[in-house]
Amino acid sequence: MKVLLFNGSSNEHGCTFTALKEAASALEKNGIETEIIQVGKNAIRDCIGCGACRKIGGKCVFKDDIVNEVIEKAKDADGFIFGSPVYYAHPSGRLLSFMDRVFYAGGAAFTFKPAAAIVSARRAGTTASLDAITKHFTINQMPVVSSNYWPMVHGAQNTPDDVKQDIEGLQIMRVLGDNMAWILKCIEAGKKQGIVPPQNEDKVMTNFIR
Repeated sequence: MKVLLFNGSSNEHGCTFTALKEAASALEKNGIETEIIQVGKNAIRDCIGCGACRKIGGKCVFKDDIVNEVIEKAKDADGFIFGSPVYYAHPSGRLLSFMDRVFYAGGAAFTFKPAAAIVSARRAGTTASLDAITKHFTINQMPVVSSNYWPMVHGAQNTPDDVKQDIEGLQIMRVLGDNMAWILKCIEAGKKQGIVPPQNEDKVMTNFIR
Protein backbone atom coordinates (compact mmCIF):
# COMPACT_ATOMS: atom_id res chain seq x y z
CA MET A 1 0.00 0.00 0.00
CA LYS A 2 1.14 3.52 -0.77
CA VAL A 3 0.21 7.04 0.33
CA LEU A 4 1.05 10.13 -1.70
CA LEU A 5 1.73 13.30 0.30
CA PHE A 6 1.61 16.66 -1.47
CA ASN A 7 3.60 19.70 -0.36
CA GLY A 8 1.74 22.83 -1.47
CA SER A 9 4.42 25.19 -0.20
CA SER A 10 6.97 26.85 -2.48
CA ASN A 11 9.49 26.13 0.31
CA GLU A 12 10.43 22.55 -0.47
CA HIS A 13 11.82 21.71 2.98
CA GLY A 14 9.94 24.19 5.15
CA CYS A 15 7.21 23.92 7.77
CA THR A 16 4.68 22.06 5.62
CA PHE A 17 7.29 19.51 4.57
CA THR A 18 8.29 19.01 8.21
CA ALA A 19 4.69 18.20 9.14
CA LEU A 20 4.23 15.90 6.14
CA LYS A 21 7.46 14.10 6.98
CA GLU A 22 6.22 13.37 10.51
CA ALA A 23 3.01 11.85 9.14
CA ALA A 24 4.99 9.90 6.53
CA SER A 25 7.26 8.46 9.22
CA ALA A 26 4.25 7.14 11.13
CA LEU A 27 2.86 5.58 7.97
CA GLU A 28 6.16 3.90 7.18
CA LYS A 29 6.36 2.45 10.69
CA ASN A 30 3.01 0.83 9.92
CA GLY A 31 4.39 -0.73 6.75
CA ILE A 32 2.87 1.80 4.35
CA GLU A 33 5.02 3.13 1.51
CA THR A 34 5.05 6.93 1.13
CA GLU A 35 6.09 9.52 -1.43
CA ILE A 36 6.20 13.26 -0.77
CA ILE A 37 5.54 15.23 -3.95
CA GLN A 38 6.54 18.87 -4.23
CA VAL A 39 3.75 20.62 -6.10
CA GLY A 40 6.32 23.11 -7.36
CA LYS A 41 7.57 26.68 -7.06
CA ASN A 42 6.21 27.87 -10.39
CA ALA A 43 2.69 29.14 -10.93
CA ILE A 44 0.06 26.50 -11.67
CA ARG A 45 -2.77 27.64 -13.89
CA ASP A 46 -6.33 27.40 -12.61
CA CYS A 47 -8.99 25.13 -14.05
CA ILE A 48 -10.87 26.99 -16.81
CA GLY A 49 -13.84 24.60 -16.86
CA CYS A 50 -13.35 23.78 -20.54
CA GLY A 51 -14.45 20.17 -20.09
CA ALA A 52 -11.75 18.85 -22.42
CA CYS A 53 -10.68 16.34 -19.74
CA ARG A 54 -13.99 14.53 -20.27
CA LYS A 55 -13.09 13.98 -23.92
CA ILE A 56 -9.46 12.90 -23.55
CA GLY A 57 -9.73 10.16 -20.97
CA GLY A 58 -9.54 11.94 -17.61
CA LYS A 59 -6.47 14.05 -18.26
CA CYS A 60 -6.09 17.82 -18.12
CA VAL A 61 -5.69 19.54 -21.48
CA PHE A 62 -2.83 21.61 -20.05
CA LYS A 63 0.44 19.68 -20.02
CA ASP A 64 2.94 22.23 -18.70
CA ASP A 65 2.93 21.12 -15.03
CA ILE A 66 2.61 17.98 -12.89
CA VAL A 67 -1.18 17.62 -12.88
CA ASN A 68 -1.40 14.74 -15.38
CA GLU A 69 1.63 13.05 -13.84
CA VAL A 70 -0.10 13.09 -10.46
CA ILE A 71 -3.35 11.74 -11.89
CA GLU A 72 -1.40 8.73 -13.20
CA LYS A 73 0.35 8.23 -9.85
CA ALA A 74 -2.98 8.50 -8.02
CA LYS A 75 -4.39 5.52 -9.91
CA ASP A 76 -1.94 3.21 -8.14
CA ALA A 77 -1.99 4.99 -4.76
CA ASP A 78 -4.18 3.96 -1.81
CA GLY A 79 -4.36 7.20 0.20
CA PHE A 80 -3.46 10.87 0.08
CA ILE A 81 -2.38 13.72 2.36
CA PHE A 82 -2.44 17.29 1.07
CA GLY A 83 -0.39 19.89 2.95
CA SER A 84 -0.29 23.67 2.68
CA PRO A 85 0.96 26.77 4.44
CA VAL A 86 -1.70 29.30 5.42
CA TYR A 87 -1.83 32.52 3.38
CA TYR A 88 -4.42 35.14 4.36
CA ALA A 89 -6.50 32.45 6.11
CA HIS A 90 -6.55 30.16 3.07
CA PRO A 91 -4.32 27.47 1.53
CA SER A 92 -1.70 28.33 -1.04
CA GLY A 93 -3.29 29.35 -4.34
CA ARG A 94 -0.87 27.01 -6.08
CA LEU A 95 -2.22 24.02 -4.16
CA LEU A 96 -5.85 24.96 -4.74
CA SER A 97 -5.34 25.37 -8.49
CA PHE A 98 -3.50 22.05 -8.54
CA MET A 99 -6.25 20.28 -6.59
CA ASP A 100 -9.06 21.81 -8.64
CA ARG A 101 -7.56 20.44 -11.86
CA VAL A 102 -6.43 17.10 -10.45
CA PHE A 103 -9.85 16.37 -8.99
CA TYR A 104 -11.87 17.73 -11.91
CA ALA A 105 -9.89 15.87 -14.56
CA GLY A 106 -8.80 12.79 -12.61
CA GLY A 107 -11.30 12.43 -9.79
CA ALA A 108 -11.88 8.76 -10.59
CA ALA A 109 -8.33 7.99 -9.45
CA PHE A 110 -9.18 9.34 -5.97
CA THR A 111 -12.76 8.18 -5.37
CA PHE A 112 -13.30 5.99 -2.28
CA LYS A 113 -9.65 6.32 -1.21
CA PRO A 114 -8.92 7.93 2.21
CA ALA A 115 -7.44 11.40 2.34
CA ALA A 116 -6.36 14.01 4.86
CA ALA A 117 -5.43 17.69 4.89
CA ILE A 118 -2.73 19.31 7.00
CA VAL A 119 -1.72 22.96 7.29
CA SER A 120 1.05 25.01 8.86
CA ALA A 121 0.66 28.55 10.12
CA ARG A 122 2.29 31.16 12.28
CA ARG A 123 -0.93 31.70 14.19
CA ALA A 124 -4.44 31.65 12.65
CA GLY A 125 -6.39 30.81 9.51
CA THR A 126 -5.82 27.09 9.92
CA THR A 127 -9.38 25.82 10.21
CA ALA A 128 -10.56 27.83 7.19
CA SER A 129 -7.66 26.40 5.20
CA LEU A 130 -8.41 22.84 6.30
CA ASP A 131 -12.02 23.32 5.26
CA ALA A 132 -11.06 24.52 1.77
CA ILE A 133 -8.79 21.52 1.15
CA THR A 134 -11.12 18.93 2.67
CA LYS A 135 -14.05 19.93 0.48
CA HIS A 136 -12.25 18.33 -2.46
CA PHE A 137 -12.45 15.01 -0.61
CA THR A 138 -16.06 15.17 0.48
CA ILE A 139 -17.37 15.93 -3.02
CA ASN A 140 -15.41 12.95 -4.33
CA GLN A 141 -16.67 10.27 -1.89
CA MET A 142 -13.36 9.93 -0.07
CA PRO A 143 -13.15 8.90 3.60
CA VAL A 144 -11.58 11.80 5.51
CA VAL A 145 -8.88 10.74 7.97
CA SER A 146 -8.74 12.62 11.28
CA SER A 147 -6.30 12.90 14.16
CA ASN A 148 -6.64 13.75 17.86
CA TYR A 149 -6.96 17.46 16.99
CA TRP A 150 -7.34 19.50 13.83
CA PRO A 151 -4.29 18.59 11.72
CA MET A 152 -2.11 21.68 11.96
CA VAL A 153 1.33 22.78 13.11
CA HIS A 154 2.53 26.20 14.21
CA GLY A 155 5.81 28.08 13.96
CA ALA A 156 6.39 31.53 15.45
CA GLN A 157 8.92 32.46 12.75
CA ASN A 158 7.59 30.02 10.17
CA THR A 159 10.71 27.87 10.19
CA PRO A 160 11.06 24.07 10.35
CA ASP A 161 12.88 24.41 13.67
CA ASP A 162 9.81 26.14 15.09
CA VAL A 163 7.58 23.31 13.92
CA LYS A 164 9.89 20.80 15.57
CA GLN A 165 9.20 22.61 18.86
CA ASP A 166 5.44 22.25 18.37
CA ILE A 167 5.34 18.91 20.14
CA GLU A 168 1.54 18.77 20.09
CA GLY A 169 1.47 19.50 16.36
CA LEU A 170 4.00 16.77 15.66
CA GLN A 171 1.96 14.30 17.71
CA ILE A 172 -1.12 15.25 15.68
CA MET A 173 0.80 14.38 12.52
CA ARG A 174 1.89 11.00 13.91
CA VAL A 175 -1.63 10.13 15.03
CA LEU A 176 -2.88 11.13 11.59
CA GLY A 177 -0.37 8.77 9.99
CA ASP A 178 -1.33 5.95 12.35
CA ASN A 179 -5.04 6.50 11.65
CA MET A 180 -4.45 6.58 7.90
CA ALA A 181 -2.55 3.28 8.11
CA TRP A 182 -5.35 1.71 10.17
CA ILE A 183 -8.05 2.78 7.71
CA LEU A 184 -6.00 1.54 4.75
CA LYS A 185 -5.58 -1.85 6.41
CA CYS A 186 -9.30 -2.00 7.21
CA ILE A 187 -10.13 -1.30 3.56
CA GLU A 188 -7.66 -3.96 2.42
CA ALA A 189 -9.16 -6.49 4.84
CA GLY A 190 -12.62 -5.65 3.57
CA LYS A 191 -11.58 -6.24 -0.04
CA LYS A 192 -10.35 -9.70 0.91
CA GLN A 193 -13.80 -10.42 2.30
CA GLY A 194 -15.48 -9.28 -0.89
CA ILE A 195 -16.55 -5.87 0.39
CA VAL A 196 -16.36 -3.41 -2.48
CA PRO A 197 -17.24 0.30 -2.83
CA PRO A 198 -20.91 1.07 -3.49
CA GLN A 199 -22.20 1.30 -7.04
CA ASN A 200 -22.79 4.96 -7.87
CA GLU A 201 -26.10 6.21 -9.13
CA ASP A 202 -26.12 8.41 -12.21
CA LYS A 203 -25.49 11.98 -11.10
CA VAL A 204 -28.60 14.13 -10.69
CA MET A 205 -28.26 17.87 -11.26
CA THR A 206 -30.97 20.02 -9.72
CA ASN A 207 -32.05 23.12 -11.66
CA PHE A 208 -32.65 25.88 -9.11
CA ILE A 209 -33.95 28.32 -11.71
CA ARG A 210 -37.75 28.28 -11.78
